[in-house]
Amino acid sequence: MVKVVAGAGRASDPGESGKVFLVGAGPGDPELLTVKAYRLLQNVDVVVYDRLVSRDILDLVPRGIECLSVGKEPGHHCVPQDKINELIVALALTGKRVLRLKGGDPYVFGRGGEEAEVLVEEGIPFEVVPGITSAAGASTYCGIPLTHRDYAQSVTFATGHLKDDSLDLDWPCLARANSTVVIYMGMSNLAAIAGALVAHGRSSQTPVAIVRRATRPDQDVVVGTLDDIAERAAACGMRSPALIIVGEVVALHETLCTEECQPEPHRSALPLALVRG
Repeated sequence: MVKVVAGAGRASDPGESGKVFLVGAGPGDPELLTVKAYRLLQNVDVVVYDRLVSRDILDLVPRGIECLSVGKEPGHHCVPQDKINELIVALALTGKRVLRLKGGDPYVFGRGGEEAEVLVEEGIPFEVVPGITSAAGASTYCGIPLTHRDYAQSVTFATGHLKDDSLDLDWPCLARANSTVVIYMGMSNLAAIAGALVAHGRSSQTPVAIVRRATRPDQDVVVGTLDDIAERAAACGMRSPALIIVGEVVALHETLCTEECQPEPHRSALPLALVRG
């Protein structure tokens, strides 16, 4: 259980109004963090972070700023969402500037909207700082454009893990040809998702990519088709957290993800001149 304790960062006054920043950390590469997110990391009292936030990003938090993990895993929530809500509210009510750090973007399957609603109900000032959503980072770093005039005229983000553990999605929409579908939190239902897409009209030979630890040095990618992706993923030991990308654009992976096209590895933290100018 997480307890609210006094931090070693900016001195806070219990009589002072605190503030919460719902911040997207991006997909993992620290150089994909926004300048605003980086600046806020240097100027808060406490950081409350999720499991999907990379260690490289947490290393950017200065010593003296308290960091609290509320990491959640499929089937095992370290801290339930209602307790996370209570925590950030309690911290803010003590006058602290609280940075709620989430992988990807807070408002794209990050439950940022739910936390924002709680903050409104409690009358606590807050600000939302967008981040690069994991779908954009994962697809780019493995050479898969989400849209392409020749292959995909639309892209849809969906969750493979609904609140009631069902898979009651709009399958006819997701199965449309000439479109890309990116499914978050779907690894535990991979076989069922592939089967449902085929059952609703998508070709069983539609290319599929599974991307794990996107944009990080140890990024892992498995490519197959709707017909065999579950078997391939199991054979490679792919597990959550990972993204599922479905569509003809996945076929471009072999062309656009060559060694010559790989991003340069990050070498240092963001220069302080960017945030102090």
